[in-house]
Amino acid sequence: MKRKIVSIDEEKCNGCGECIPNCAEGAIKIIDGKAKLLDDKFCDGLGACLGHCPQDAIRVIERDALEFDEEAVKMHLNVTEEKPNRVHKGVPRGTMPGAGPRGCPGSMAMDFRSGQSSNATTSQRQEPQLRQWPVQLTLVSPQASYFKDADLLVAADCVPFAYPNFHQDFLAGKSLVIGCPKLDDADFYIDKLTELIKTSNIKSITLVNMEVPCCFGLQRIVEEAVKKSGKVLPIRQTVITIKGEKQ
Repeated sequence: MKRKIVSIDEEKCNGCGECIPNCAEGAIKIIDGKAKLLDDKFCDGLGACLGHCPQDAIRVIERDALEFDEEAVKMHLNVTEEKPNRVHKGVPRGTMPGAGPRGCPGSMAMDFRSGQSSNATTSQRQEPQLRQWPVQLTLVSPQASYFKDADLLVAADCVPFAYPNFHQDFLAGKSLVIGCPKLDDADFYIDKLTELIKTSNIKSITLVNMEVPCCFGLQRIVEEAVKKSGKVLPIRQTVITIKGEKQ
């Protein structure tokens, strides 16, 4: 049948993902760095995602398409909720001594409570230094104004939880992107960072990652992105221990 349905211009789409949370039917997904309509029958054609695309890559058109199927949407959403959003293809269980069920030594459970004092005094609240939103590398737009001529901070998303002075020691005066090299799509991150570096005239990169082995994948991502951008940029790296100290 001929009806209204969402159309996505892949040439304009930068894979920021800002359209996804606004599609109640879960009809859009980032695939190979581009937003794609999963199935015609999942799209109601109302265009709730339109106003959230910074690249103006989404519009509603009229074409032959399968009829919107509300029951199929319900089944699709139920399946999506049951599946984890991220899959880590770790080495098989038991291949690393002391490792958790995924085989990564950085996933081993540890309890720090016995070494912490319960009488710690409350210090004065520190001023937040965040200059932008969003911060997740999947969601940011490489053309965002806050990246223009910026000093870029690339942080593993566990760092701000482990290191209490993250804002003052690392974030002040910088634009931020965060991600997890273990759970997220590394190739997508490389492409996204490459475009960001090329289009926004980034001046420098500060990289902060955790000491666990898998987190050093972020170093490879940043170095590969700088290489692909064709630019020469200083990269200052700091490693944070799992107990919240600079290594």
